[in-house]
Amino acid sequence: MTENIPIEPALEQTRGFRWGPVPPVRAVDAAAFAEGVEPEPPEPDLGGIAGFKGVFKGTGLNIIFRPQNFALSPTPLPNPAKGNDDNILEINLTEETLSFSAALGSIPNRGMVQGDVFLNGIPYLQTINDVSDPASPVGIHFEPGVWLSVPPTSAPVEGATLVRMASIPHGTTITAQGTSFEVPGGPRIDPVDITPFIIGSVPPQLIRFPSQDVTDAETFRLPQDLTSFIAAGTITQDILDNPNLILKTRADAQNITATTVILITTNPDAPLFGGGTDNIAFLLGDPTSTAPNADATQMTAIFWVETVTEQITVPPGGPYQPTIVQGSASAGSPVPSFAVTSATEITEERQIEVTYPQIQYTQTVFLNFNGLTWPHVSVATLVPNDPVPVTL
Repeated sequence: MTENIPIEPALEQTRGFRWGPVPPVRAVDAAAFAEGVEPEPPEPDLGGIAGFKGVFKGTGLNIIFRPQNFALSPTPLPNPAKGNDDNILEINLTEETLSFSAALGSIPNRGMVQGDVFLNGIPYLQTINDVSDPASPVGIHFEPGVWLSVPPTSAPVEGATLVRMASIPHGTTITAQGTSFEVPGGPRIDPVDITPFIIGSVPPQLIRFPSQDVTDAETFRLPQDLTSFIAAGTITQDILDNPNLILKTRADAQNITATTVILITTNPDAPLFGGGTDNIAFLLGDPTSTAPNADATQMTAIFWVETVTEQITVPPGGPYQPTIVQGSASAGSPVPSFAVTSATEITEERQIEVTYPQIQYTQTVFLNFNGLTWPHVSVATLVPNDPVPVTL
């Protein structure tokens, strides 16, 4: 993938902006008013989102069953297709940029039942390209949003939580809330299933489609022929059955020394509540969403913010002359780079140990149409876009 992506930080208008409570008395009377007033509380802690800094780049996989009205707007396919024509399974190899702005500072939320609480937040911008054909990348996702850190509250009775608020140009907004925790070493990455199921069935009554067979080139799928992807190992039957395998394979090949786990959903389990999805009229189909075009009903996601340690080889060089060194490619793409600076001359190659932050995530959006719930799964691994500074 591209080594360094020329991108401006997310939401440039936040530069120089710091949130804070409006003072009850303006500057002209501040001196007289200040006596006996409690000092402002320290800036709220960011908690599990503290590792969201700077610009990250990466690769991944996006899988979505798209609704299709075969009579009015059929998707052109190179081969005749068999099976249900109410959907197209689209599989995208992806390149992604995830850009974080500086924290917003102390965001006051005024309370009636409980006293005021102060949040903190990090704006972000996510862009994703389909690179199944590397020569012709296609933009498939654009998402501005804000991550929030919410302190413990007594009304409602909840511990510290994290929130992701996002807007997607297809016509959906989400508020997903959850928690985070720290673990030593690498993440536990469980399987995820893309198989659709009957709406509301418990346990889910799965309906498997011919497009989920990677060897069948005559189904309603993009791409139809996966032969080259199977040979390259980028889209295999095992990966289609469990897209999280891409994340697990990489993490298992790395020396991950610590991980922050962030769990969020638009429909959290008790004692958490709140959040949800909201859709434009076209997606709902009708006021009661009984005949939706593609109703996004729920989103769940897991983010792993990992500390990766590896060895790099630094070439000879003079003092105080930064040298760009590529990281290890043994675990696959993406590969970070390092800006190594030494206070003394390096006369021969030297092996050194370096660390860098890595973000991995898996996300599932449930889309309802034509009587089924269709899991839309996205996964990615992201590393710093700019060289990680290393001082010897």
